[in-house]
Amino acid sequence: MNEKFFSLPEKKQQAIIQAGYRVFSQNSYKNSPMSEIADAAGISKSLLFYYFHNKKELYLFLWDHCAKLTIDFLTQYECYGQSDLFDSMERGMKAKMEIIRLYPDMAQFTIRAFYETDPQVNEDIQKSYHHYFNFKADHTRLNLNPDQFVPGLDIEMMYREMYFASEGYLWEMVQSNQIDMMKMEKDFIKLINFWKSIYLRKR
Repeated sequence: MNEKFFSLPEKKQQAIIQAGYRVFSQNSYKNSPMSEIADAAGISKSLLFYYFHNKKELYLFLWDHCAKLTIDFLTQYECYGQSDLFDSMERGMKAKMEIIRLYPDMAQFTIRAFYETDPQVNEDIQKSYHHYFNFKADHTRLNLNPDQFVPGLDIEMMYREMYFASEGYLWEMVQSNQIDMMKMEKDFIKLINFWKSIYLRKR
C-alpha cells in the first residue's frame, strides 16, 4: 500500500475506507469494481489506484482494519481475561453490536469476506482470521475457570461445537443474502442462553 494514503486527512481516509466497506459488503470480491468504490469515496479511479495498487491490496487492508478495530472494541468491553466464559461471550456480543451500530457496512463486509471463495483473497483471509481467532481464544482461556461447567465436560469439544454452530449460522445467512444484523443479535443471544443451560454447572 502506498504510504501516501496515510498522509491524507483523516476525513478523506475514512471516506475511502467506508466506500470500500459499502461496495464490498454488497457484492462478491469479483463483482466489486474499483471504479464504484472510487465514485462512492468521491475520488477518481486513478487516484484510488495510487493509494492502493490493486483491488486485492485494498480488500485485505479493509479486512485487517476491521480485525484490529474489533479487537480494540473487545478489549474496551473487557472480553479478555474473564473467568466466566459466557460473561465474556455476552460482553463480546455487546461490543460487536456497538461495532454494527457504528459501522454497519464493515460488519456485513466481515461476514461476506469470511465466506469469500475467490482464490485471489480466500487463503489470505482464512489465514488472517485464524490468527485473530486463536489470539482471542487464547486470551479467553487464560483465566477460564473449569469449575463453572458440568463435571466431566470436554471443554475443547465445547469450544469446537460453539464455533461450528456459529459458523454454520453465518453461512446460512450469507447464502440467503439476508444479513439482518438485529436478527443475528437476537439469535446469538438465544444460542448463548442455550449453551449456558447445557454446559454450566447447576448451582
